[in-house]
Amino acid sequence: MYLIPSMVIFSIFLFYPFFKTIYLSLYKTNKLGEAKLYVGLDNYKSLLSNPSFYNSLWVTLEFVAIVVVGSMALGLLGAVLCSKTFPGIRVFSTSYALPMAVASSSGAMIFKIILNPTIGIVNKLLHVSINWVSDPKYALICVAVLTAWLNSGINFLYFSAGLGNIDDSIYERASVDGANAVQKFFKLTLPGLSPIMFYTLVVNIIQAFQSFGQVKILTQGGPGESTNLIVYSIYRDAFFNYRFGSAAAQSVVLFLIVMALTLVMFHMEKRGVKY
Repeated sequence: MYLIPSMVIFSIFLFYPFFKTIYLSLYKTNKLGEAKLYVGLDNYKSLLSNPSFYNSLWVTLEFVAIVVVGSMALGLLGAVLCSKTFPGIRVFSTSYALPMAVASSSGAMIFKIILNPTIGIVNKLLHVSINWVSDPKYALICVAVLTAWLNSGINFLYFSAGLGNIDDSIYERASVDGANAVQKFFKLTLPGLSPIMFYTLVVNIIQAFQSFGQVKILTQGGPGESTNLIVYSIYRDAFFNYRFGSAAAQSVVLFLIVMALTLVMFHMEKRGVKY
C-alpha cells in the first residue's frame, strides 16, 4: 500500500512514456505525433542505413568520453585539494561544488559570451580570433568542456564523501613506511575510492548521453553535424522534421546502448572495485 503512490508516479512519468516510445517506433506518425501507419521495423532499418545516424553515434561517443574523463578528473582533483584543512577551505569547497547549482542553459549562455570571437575573454587571453563554437574542429570540445564543468560539482561531493570514509591511520602507517604523496594517492586513495568512482562513472556516462540544453544553446547540432548528438538528433527529428517514429526509434537505440554499457560496467565491477 505504501508503494502504490510511487508506482503510480513511475507509471505516469516513466513506464508509460517508455512503452509509448517503443510503440511509436513501429509506426509512421502525423505532425501531432499520432501513430497512423504500422511499418514494423522499417524505422529501425532506415535508421541503421542512414550515415547521419552513425555520425551522431560517433560524435556522441567522443562527447561522452571527453565529458566523463573531464568531469571525474575535475571532481577528484577538487576533492583531493580540499581534503586538507587550511584557511579558506570552505570558500574553495563551495567554489568547486558550485557548478551543480548552475543550470545547463545558464552555463551555456555564459560560455557563449566567454567564447565569443570578438568580445570573448578566451580569445583575448590567447591572442587569437577563433570562432570556437562555429568551427567544426573546436565546437564539440567546447560543448564537452562546458558539460564536464557542469558535472564536476556533484562529482566533487561524491569524491569528498568517499575521501572522508578513508581511515587516516593508513596514511600514517604508509608515511612511517616511507611512502611519498604519489604512492599514497595511487596505492591508498584510488583503491579506497573505487566504489565511489564506479558509481560516479555509471552516473556520469548516463548523464553525458542525455546532454541536450548546452548543445541546443551553443551549437544547435552544428556546424554541419559536428555536435549532432543522438539526443539532439532525436529532438530535431521529432520537433523540426515531425518524424516522431524515427525519433522514437533513435530513443530506443539510445536506451539499448546505455543499458548495454551499464551492464558491462556492472560485470566489470567485481574486478576493479574493492569494498
